[in-house]
Amino acid sequence: MAAATVLAPLPAAAVPEPPEPGQRSVAALLTDLQRLYREAERATEKYNATEEELKKRRAEVRRLDAELSRARLSLHDSRGAAGRLARQQYQDSTDFSPYVRLLLARDPQHALDQGHLIGQLARERAETVGRLTGSEKKADGLARAARKALDRQLTVAARQKKERDAVREHLKDVEELLASLTAEQLTALAELERQGVDRAQDELVTSGALSSHRQPSPEGELALRYAERQLGKPYEWGAEGPTSYDCSGLTSEAWEHAGTPIPRTSQEQWARLPRIELDELRPGDLVIYFPEATHVAMYQGEGKVVQAPRTGEKVKVSPIASYPILGAVRPDAPPAQARG
Repeated sequence: MAAATVLAPLPAAAVPEPPEPGQRSVAALLTDLQRLYREAERATEKYNATEEELKKRRAEVRRLDAELSRARLSLHDSRGAAGRLARQQYQDSTDFSPYVRLLLARDPQHALDQGHLIGQLARERAETVGRLTGSEKKADGLARAARKALDRQLTVAARQKKERDAVREHLKDVEELLASLTAEQLTALAELERQGVDRAQDELVTSGALSSHRQPSPEGELALRYAERQLGKPYEWGAEGPTSYDCSGLTSEAWEHAGTPIPRTSQEQWARLPRIELDELRPGDLVIYFPEATHVAMYQGEGKVVQAPRTGEKVKVSPIASYPILGAVRPDAPPAQARG
């Protein structure tokens, strides 16, 4: 797709030729396309967060179902023991009770032995009743918890469906805008984006905000090598490999492969991982973009990142300033290194 490269800071100095009467300027088209892509990415990350919540809900339902099955088996055993107890009590009621037999016993030692057995029997009966009562309460409580967990799962699943539909609607808007453009407009949009990236990258590099060179940690090296092996694979929203990725799917899978699990979404990666300054960046660190933290890429070094950009593109190496930078995080940093 020719316009798949469009989404970069718009350079103030790049002013295209005035449009024909009744036509929108290339800059206005780029602004609209940037907005649509950002809305699609924001919806995608929201969908990803709900997908993670749904996984947890499903796991909770499975756990409660397993506990409920064990509780029902225990309840069945307790009811069996209670049934045997009831039959024994009925048989005892047709004859002298154990207490009467104790009073009528001729042999004192035998009477004492009988008394011991009577006490043991009473304790066993009390324990059986207690187990039955406890099993019934546990099974009842687990059944209620399982029903609530299933209700929560269904609620999250319904929300996920709405969010999936929202992503598709945003992508449809992007496709409709692209389909309405001429080949000349698509070329102009791509050129305007390239100029924006070059300008933003030059400003960042000349500002001295990036360090000259830092070595990756062993884990960061593994994560980066994993990300680099995915180069050329297509972007797909909600995907986390192995054949396609979205932005946070790529970074989370890369660090999972390195042995350091991290949150699934770019917002959670920004919120929960230790933050670092840009001049501290080393290969494997993550760069977060946009005020809402809706995009993430992995720092490769020398001012470049590996990223899964957006629908229509493939995993690629890009200038770090391809999008407005929010900040950076280091998944394997010690907790004390975290910053607000």
